[in-house]
Amino acid sequence: METLTPLLELAREDRIHRLATLFPGSLHHDSVAGAERLGFHGGRAAAVARLATIDPVAYAHSRNHVGGAVTRLSPWLRHGVLSLAEVRDAAIARVPRPIDAEKLISELGWRDYWRQVHYAIGTRIGTDIEPPAARPRVPPGPFQMPADVLEARTGMDCIDAFVRHLHRTGWLHNHERMWLASWLVHVRGIPWRTGADWFLSHLVDGDPASNHLSWQWVAGTFSAKPYLFNRENLERFTTGSHCRACPLLGTCPVEGSYDDLSARLFVADPPVTREPLRIRPVAPPKRPAHPPTGRPLVWLTLDSLADTSPAAALHPGAPRLFVLDPRWLADEKPSLKRLAFIVDCLAEIDGIEVVMADPRKAVSEIAGAHRCSHVTVASTPCPVIRSTIAAVEATIPVVTIDEAPFCDRSGVSDLGRFSRYWSRVSRSALAPTAAA
Repeated sequence: METLTPLLELAREDRIHRLATLFPGSLHHDSVAGAERLGFHGGRAAAVARLATIDPVAYAHSRNHVGGAVTRLSPWLRHGVLSLAEVRDAAIARVPRPIDAEKLISELGWRDYWRQVHYAIGTRIGTDIEPPAARPRVPPGPFQMPADVLEARTGMDCIDAFVRHLHRTGWLHNHERMWLASWLVHVRGIPWRTGADWFLSHLVDGDPASNHLSWQWVAGTFSAKPYLFNRENLERFTTGSHCRACPLLGTCPVEGSYDDLSARLFVADPPVTREPLRIRPVAPPKRPAHPPTGRPLVWLTLDSLADTSPAAALHPGAPRLFVLDPRWLADEKPSLKRLAFIVDCLAEIDGIEVVMADPRKAVSEIAGAHRCSHVTVASTPCPVIRSTIAAVEATIPVVTIDEAPFCDRSGVSDLGRFSRYWSRVSRSALAPTAAA
């Protein structure tokens, strides 16, 4: 077990340099200087400051434009520094009527939906949820990212710009994510999982649920049809900034209408037939009627990196612990920017202990060292953390605490499509949290 707590005492620039030394594999296409220029500073203070700037009306009018009034709250939402309910409430407070914030809240609904699907199917988010909605003409590509993509030298001005921006900042506008994913999967023939893993490594808001399920939505393995990227759409939402100077103008592989692209990229005959997709939601475990008494150890995870997260908020005076899992480092290969954001969040939590170890052993050992009677942790859809909770429970009681509810899911019986889900929960999602 290696302690990383001293990292939190360093100035941010020194922390980043130290992280680069401790985890040289995190550099990827980063540089330490690039991480220092990162526009996302982790932690609750930065999250609240960013939340104060959102404009739900401007968001609704311009969110599809790359330069539009998007919230950029996703890194803090992914790590539980902000809750969906908190952002919803802030959005409603800024408009005359809740309906004026509907578009922003429905996008929060997508994040909530991805989480529910992840909770229901677990590790299956990493494989095709249903057969592809269309048969590609492009032969399957390699199960690794092509060098010309990683080095931003494909010759397509837009694609190369997206890749450089991803590597430099750890963030992309949602349209840029979809365009890049669509081009990789449908034009280059790269398996969606290969692209999804690449994104997950670099995105500061890297969340397996939102990331992998969005890639499946683009690929057509969790959607009614594949998502296609065409030049007209790109020019519309970037004001033509990429196309004017692109050497491939006029011969671009995404030139043409959606019908033209579909005919070039997919085999239409015979048509694909699929069974209707049904995913049954899984209810989270119920809290015990008589939870353990005594002193808890608050175990913070990648889904709950703030003192305002559910378990920590319930026990303000209890010891806190975050365990950096070597398995996670090996699986997701997080970039330096991702690690810097996570440590930013941890540095704002008073008295937290940070170790690198197997959490299946470390959590119970540290709970024992603090003479804690039980462990408390925020609920999560992550199957790895849930299996770790089960392992820890073999030695010490664990209580999971739910996040403030974003919507009423009691009427949801099928997660097969977002439209079905949203029809059941949208009314409750548009209602602000009732005052205590």
